[in-house]
Amino acid sequence: MWRLAAKGTLSLGIAAGAAAIASSEDPAATLKVCAHLPPRLLRDSATAATIAADYTWSLWGLEQGSPAWLAAKHDAHLRSANRLQELCFRNGGIYIKLGQHIAQLVRNSPLVLFLVIPFERGIAVESLVDGFEYVVPEEYVQTMRESMLKRCPVSSYEQVKGVFAKDLGESPETFFAEFDPVPLASASLAQVHAAKTHDGQKVAVKVQHDHLTATSVVDIATVDLLVNVLHYIFPTFDYRWLVDEVRESAPKELDFLNEATNSEKCLANFRRMSPHIAGSIYAPKVYWNLSTSRILTMEFMDAKEVTDVQGIKETGIHPADVSNLVSKAFAEMIFKHGFVHCDPHAANMMVRPMPQDSRKRFGWKRPQLVLLDHGLYKELDNATRISYASLWKALVFADAKAIKENSIKLGAGDDLHALFAGVLTMRPWQRVIDPSPDHLVLDGKNTDTSELQMYASLYFSEISELLRRLPRVILLMLKTNDCLRAVNHALVGGTSLESFMIIGRVSSEAVLDAKRMSRRSILDKLMIWLEEVLLEARFLSLKLILCFMQFRKLLPS
Repeated sequence: MWRLAAKGTLSLGIAAGAAAIASSEDPAATLKVCAHLPPRLLRDSATAATIAADYTWSLWGLEQGSPAWLAAKHDAHLRSANRLQELCFRNGGIYIKLGQHIAQLVRNSPLVLFLVIPFERGIAVESLVDGFEYVVPEEYVQTMRESMLKRCPVSSYEQVKGVFAKDLGESPETFFAEFDPVPLASASLAQVHAAKTHDGQKVAVKVQHDHLTATSVVDIATVDLLVNVLHYIFPTFDYRWLVDEVRESAPKELDFLNEATNSEKCLANFRRMSPHIAGSIYAPKVYWNLSTSRILTMEFMDAKEVTDVQGIKETGIHPADVSNLVSKAFAEMIFKHGFVHCDPHAANMMVRPMPQDSRKRFGWKRPQLVLLDHGLYKELDNATRISYASLWKALVFADAKAIKENSIKLGAGDDLHALFAGVLTMRPWQRVIDPSPDHLVLDGKNTDTSELQMYASLYFSEISELLRRLPRVILLMLKTNDCLRAVNHALVGGTSLESFMIIGRVSSEAVLDAKRMSRRSILDKLMIWLEEVLLEARFLSLKLILCFMQFRKLLPS
């Protein structure tokens, strides 16, 4: 079996190397990179095989749940986490991104992550052994947190100048009056430098790590290899569908001109389809004459990270207002625009007071949300967008019939519609259809986390089947939901009733807009008007309940 994997690794390495050289604008440099491919791929398969063998051997003959089994599993977790960490550092690039997501997303959200991990460019190691927890084990989280968030790769200034020379023909000093050779920040794919244009404008210059475009072909091939080998060894591990998603998204994320185009399209959508909040959404101005596929020059933003609660308060903004704005912005993108920023974690969103605005709400300034890193967007076709909006409207109003109908339309099937609802809301089915106004609210307490972990473990095979059935665009919406849930948890300590009211309102408006477009008769218009009146009445009652709940919180316990 392992000989077969090794032969497959070498064959895949040769094929990936040939593809990289053939598609590269600099074949000589790519050939140099590809010289390291066979050992790189062998290292990947050896790591996967070692982890699998470690769990199998360590737990062999031990009674599941016994003290000896738990101790052996803990030790295997630690050893495997260290092996995965070492693999990420040695391969770099996309692998660093895997480790960062394991650390950052789990740190920001204590909720179940079986939906998120498959999207991060690597393997879901928690699925290797029967009886294993189907969430990321704490040993992995701690290992990655202690290293990945602090040891991002940094390109030397000579390498940065090399990218400029290849893409623009000159060094940074030619194009900028000032260019700080020390990066402000570095991530897995690029690093950002502060600079000043010749006309005195302060800008942020995002420079891709050299040769990353060429090695990404290899990384994708490696993911393909690992997923297929692990599926061969462990048939229940079937995430082969993720390879197609990675193949599609990775080239887009590595093309900074595509990122710049997405940022401008995002703002144009708000101005055209959501003018009531367009002024509250911003993306840094792009300097097109100083940008290429590997260099992106943008307006420098002086703002707070979206989860910097203390910093946000110091600017005169209430964190709850930021939470509501984030919910509104992404509800509009998902349900109305159909063009969605799919990487909305904390580092990709900033907040500042609304420019040139003196108005205040109960003494607090109005926030403006600044969206960064527009490399990963997804478009929802009209039918999918309306079905997804109808599903969320049904979830907010606990409409079991509509939940089932729209879940089936989205591909969950008649047998898994309840599970799909639970995956979207992180609530069990009986809570999903509970008519109480706060039936979807999560407070992030340990009881919530334990309940979710239990359901993830009990229904892992059904969850795997659900993920296989759902369209890839819906899978990315699940990841987006989890990122937004983590941001709201940091801002207000959990999901709030008000955030679900926002989702319910925007999804309902999207459904009504679709009906107006398709139904033109006077009777249809009257029915739509009556439906709108009833919706407003329901939202008014929810608003009154929310005010009552907030008033109760102010009273002495």
